[in-house]
Amino acid sequence: MSIENLEKMQTKLELITRKWWFFLIFILIQFIPPYTSKGFEISEIGVVTGEVLSHSLVYNFPSFYLIFKILPLILIICIILFKNRVTRIFNIYVVSTYFLFAFLQNIAFTEKYGLAIITINIVMFLLVALFWIWEAAILKNDFSSPTKLSRKYWIIPLAFLSFWYPINPDTMGPDFNILYLLTNEAGLTFCMMTPVYISLLILYYPGINIATLRVTSLVGTIIGFYNILTNFIMFPSLLWWNGILHLPLISISVYGLLISLRKKMIE
Repeated sequence: MSIENLEKMQTKLELITRKWWFFLIFILIQFIPPYTSKGFEISEIGVVTGEVLSHSLVYNFPSFYLIFKILPLILIICIILFKNRVTRIFNIYVVSTYFLFAFLQNIAFTEKYGLAIITINIVMFLLVALFWIWEAAILKNDFSSPTKLSRKYWIIPLAFLSFWYPINPDTMGPDFNILYLLTNEAGLTFCMMTPVYISLLILYYPGINIATLRVTSLVGTIIGFYNILTNFIMFPSLLWWNGILHLPLISISVYGLLISLRKKMIE
């Protein structure tokens, strides 16, 4: 496909992803129910979701946690040093992690429900992965130079907090163990890595793939909203700190969505 045709497709994606009906689709797909091999009542959807997230497949692979902590750090350093020479490698890494987020975080084998799957999360995460696949093909992200950093510095400590994820897995309370930067599951989770990815795009905005930023931020906002509801409204006494650690997800996602919509488009 020629560069001209790729650019035309990119323009169409930027137009489509800001249409009202595109956002309506994301609202409607929220009604896709989870799946369980043993069945469940509609009133148990929240319980099923909690069971999957607390017993998801990602917890079966602790030996990989270190790898998925070190790799993003190396890639970010390489972007700073080598700029656009590593853009495609970074994009491919992001794609691979969204596929992992989709299946490792949203599938679990539980005693009560058997095989349980949060279907909607898989759908949304794979949609994000598709937009990053497109970015890997067209290479719209320009990492040659960050822009207007003075207005964006606030996202850096939030993204760092998200990546660190300083929480005690037993008590769910604060635990600022510096080793968590390399040893916990955050590198394999949507909620902790999405703020990092979006932050990088924001730092180089507007020279990035607007459609990819928009869809990633939209899904991040949706998942962030669910987490705020669960952590602060449904189980505040137990999960308040987990809720605080999800504030980077919703705040950075909302900001990314807003600036992606602020960009002037050719209608």
